[in-house]
Amino acid sequence: MEARASAKYLRGSAQKARLVVDMIRGKNVNQALAILRYSNKRAALGIEKCVKSAIANASEAAEKANIAVDPDELWLKAAFVDRGPTKNRSRMRPAPQGRAFRERRHFCHVTILVSSDKQGGEVKTAGKSAEKATPATSKRAKRGGAAAAPRAKRVAPKTGAGGEKKAAAPKAESRGEKKAGKVASKPGKTAGRKKTEE
Repeated sequence: MEARASAKYLRGSAQKARLVVDMIRGKNVNQALAILRYSNKRAALGIEKCVKSAIANASEAAEKANIAVDPDELWLKAAFVDRGPTKNRSRMRPAPQGRAFRERRHFCHVTILVSSDKQGGEVKTAGKSAEKATPATSKRAKRGGAAAAPRAKRVAPKTGAGGEKKAAAPKAESRGEKKAGKVASKPGKTAGRKKTEE
């Protein structure tokens, strides 16, 4: 059972409201309300009203469908903030030396979706078997698109005279080893010095 509520034309910018919504997304309804109650942000009051409205909508829809839903088991499945209008909301603020600063007054629209289904979409089974069944996915893979596709490793196979593939030979020497080998191979410098010292 899912229910939705939206609060439109809340005062304040969408960017500031998203800071509050990010704290409560995916949490239980009681935890979300506790976070909003003690949050120090101005947008928290309007978002709290929206969450309470979504809870009321869920219980109303459950009654109409004749389904028993416990409000304490609801959780926030989705929560997002859209930017509202700023047209005809600009004000002028006095500034030094007779100038005026333009001040834009923002609105935002908050949408909350609550659900009574299990979090994660699946019924939890006992122990390690459930963890092995679902492999861990990275954040890029969750986003989808080109980021989800694994990169193919490029290996150029070397073929011999008979058409057989040869294993790639390891690199001969590092840069430091090459220098050391060149110095040791010159008999005039190193060997000559040793003879004079003896």
